[in-house]
Formats: sequence, structure tokens, C-alpha cells
Amino acid sequence: MDNPLVRPDPGLFIWTILTFLVLLALLSKYAWRPLLATLQARQERIRQALDEARAAGEERQRLQRESAEIIRQARLEADAIVSASRGDADRLREEARARARTDAAAIIAAAERQIQLEGARARQLLRQEAVELSIAIASKLIRRNLRPEDNQRLIDEVIGSLGRTH
Repeated sequence: MDNPLVRPDPGLFIWTILTFLVLLALLSKYAWRPLLATLQARQERIRQALDEARAAGEERQRLQRESAEIIRQARLEADAIVSASRGDADRLREEARARARTDAAAIIAAAERQIQLEGARARQLLRQEAVELSIAIASKLIRRNLRPEDNQRLIDEVIGSLGRTH
């Protein structure tokens, strides 16, 4: 059994090599070069996409750091505002208390002056009424009991006592 495909034939061997070389040249020119160019372009697009993704990740991290810093600054400012507001509120409260104390002291002083004035006025009125009452009583008594000499002596005594009291 002699199979022609298994038997070495130099002509077939040369034609097979020639066909292989022609097919290799054709494939390299029309298939592999465009295929390699497409693969290189795809590889370049993938590299660019990776670079863009890396840049986007770095940008995202930078933005996160910036936003964290902005949030930290905002919190610090808010704390400062709250602290200043508390200080202002305490200061205003103390000012209001001091003003209330001052107003109360002024009201008390005015009331005390008014009381003293009213007391002095009441004492003056009481003295005046006592004097008028005394004069009325004395004049009734004098009309009944005094002689003209006693009357003169009484007037002199009263004038003398008035001079000593003032």
C-alpha cells in the first residue's frame, strides 16, 4: 500500500513551499499589516483610555481633597460665627443687665428723692397746720385772758424765740 500523499515528491514539495511563500506574502501584505495596524490602534486607544481614567481618578482625588478642605474651612468659619454670636449674645446680655441695674438704681434714687420731698412737704404742712392751730388757739385764749401788758410781753418773747431758731 503505497499512499501518494505519504510518499515524498520533490515537485510537490517545491510547489507547496512556493504556495506557502506566496500565501505568506499576500497574507502579510493584505491581512497581517492591517490586522497589526488595527491591533496597534486598538492598543493605543486602550492606553489613552487608561491614561484618561488615571487622569480622571487623579482629578477626582484632587477634587475630593479640595472639597474636604472647603468643608473643613466652612466648618471652621461656622464654628467661628457661632462662637462670635455666643460672645455677642453674652455681651448684649451683660449690657442689658447693667442697663437694667442702672435704670433700677435711677428709679430707686428718684423714688427716694420723691419720698424725701413728700416727707419734707408733709412735715412742712404739718408744721404750718400746727402753727395755724396754735395761733388760732392762742388768739382765742389771748382774747379772753390777756391784758395789754401781757400781750406786749408775749409778742416780745415770740419775736425773741424766732430770732434764735433761725
